[in-house]
Amino acid sequence: MLPLLLAASPLDGLQQTFEHFGVEPKLILFQLISFLILFGVLYKFGIKPTIATMDERNAKIAAGLKHAEETQARLAAAQAESAAIIKAAQLDAQKAIDEARKAAKEFGDKQQAEAIARAADLLVKAQQSIELEHKKMLNEARSEIARLVVKTTEQVLAKKLSDGDRAAYNEAATKELSAL
Repeated sequence: MLPLLLAASPLDGLQQTFEHFGVEPKLILFQLISFLILFGVLYKFGIKPTIATMDERNAKIAAGLKHAEETQARLAAAQAESAAIIKAAQLDAQKAIDEARKAAKEFGDKQQAEAIARAADLLVKAQQSIELEHKKMLNEARSEIARLVVKTTEQVLAKKLSDGDRAAYNEAATKELSAL
């Protein structure tokens, strides 16, 4: 039975199929060898460098992503630091503004006190000046009145008064005016 099985082997059926379709096994073998050589050359010069380039690009992309993450972390740290610096600067600016306001208020108060003192001084000087003017005016008025009294007396008496009489009349008029 073995010979029958060997006689009816699948290779015979395959050979018959090849013959039926006009396929020659030698040519297929040569084509297979040519394909393997072409595949080997393409793999060595085309696929292998392409895979290496892709691996290299993947490594660069990974390094770029890592660098981007590091940069993002540094950026966040820089932003936090700048926010802290800005806050400190704002506090310093507010402190400087408060000190300037305080100094301005003190300066204004000092200027106001000096102005009040100068005004009070001017008021005292003005009062003294008014008092001197008043005394001067009273003296002038007394002299004028005394002169008028003497002149009127001369005209009423129709005589010329002597210097002694004039002095007596002047003194009497001054005493009366002082009593007022």
